[in-house]
Amino acid sequence: DVNTQDIYEEILDCRLLLSQQVDQKVSRPEELLKFIVEYGDDSVFPNLRIAIQIMLTIAVSIASCERSFSKLKLILSYLRATMGQDRLSDLALLSVEKKTEKTNFDVIIEQFASSKGRK
Repeated sequence: DVNTQDIYEEILDCRLLLSQQVDQKVSRPEELLKFIVEYGDDSVFPNLRIAIQIMLTIAVSIASCERSFSKLKLILSYLRATMGQDRLSDLALLSVEKKTEKTNFDVIIEQFASSKGRK
């Protein structure tokens, strides 16, 4: 449970700290999270850090669901409206697999390997 007064004070403190940082420009949530992580350990702005992480995660989750529904809408066209659930599920899986086949995993592995290690 998060006390609203605590997170409000953390937001004010973080805003004050950011205003004192001349070279630091933060315009997106991921930049703010990066600033908080680089500024200190887990005890610095703990509630704000968790709130930003949740906000960033929700955006990805929603986008993933929206893509799935868009793909199903393309598959389940007027002519295929009577297909069974199993066939629809299989076609959706094939459609998604086709897109992941084009993914260059070497680049992803390199980015992961070069990223800063965290506990």
